Amino acid sequence: MPYDAKNERYARQLLLKEVGEAGQERLASASVLVIGAGGLGSPALLYLAAAGVGRIGIVEDDVVDLNNLNRQILYTSADVGKPKVQVAAERLRQLNPDVQVDVYQQRFANPGAVEIVRGYDVLLDASDNFETRNLANEAAVAAGRPLVHGSVRQFEGQAAVFNYRGGPCYRCLFPSTPAQTSRADRAIIGPVAGLIGTIMATEALKIILQIGEVLSGRLLLYDALEMEFRTLKVQKNPSCPVCSGHG
Repeated sequence: MPYDAKNERYARQLLLKEVGEAGQERLASASVLVIGAGGLGSPALLYLAAAGVGRIGIVEDDVVDLNNLNRQILYTSADVGKPKVQVAAERLRQLNPDVQVDVYQQRFANPGAVEIVRGYDVLLDASDNFETRNLANEAAVAAGRPLVHGSVRQFEGQAAVFNYRGGPCYRCLFPSTPAQTSRADRAIIGPVAGLIGTIMATEALKIILQIGEVLSGRLLLYDALEMEFRTLKVQKNPSCPVCSGHG
């Protein structure tokens, strides 16, 4: 990679022996699909684009609402009422013109979910409901793609990587769908979403670069009030209805 503006843009990460020119080329050739451009998706998308991931897909059907702005840092007050996916794509292109941004202004739903996922190397589930999380997991398993998961609630968050190199999938950890969320479950302090979304982006970059210990077989739990991180082991379920016949 000759020295040019691209090298200047990525200068600080090119200094990392785990990245270097070869790693930067790997990032430029990679593709990541992000489901949801909200509290988790906002920081994840910004950091993926800033790092130089060559192609980023965004699936989102919602519009910007004023009550999004305490945590969804891609947007401003001037964006209220606009489609999130369109605003997000424009911000990413402004941040890094080298990145191709694919826009899916729709719900992530069947039919077609697996086909969309197959077009990308890594899937990030930044959604906020169990129906979408289960479908993202099923699509990731069917397409043979690693799934980076994140979720937040009030002052707590969690992150994990599923379906990675024969590791457990989301349904191995959550075999049944929890009850419908309450108003309290939708409450959130903004920086918690920022932190978990940033962790999700970090895991995606590690997967692409093939470095470090990926959060596969582990669930990272974060408690902001106690400022505490814990990690739980996640075992692959040999009877899992989703992944037991794969990998």
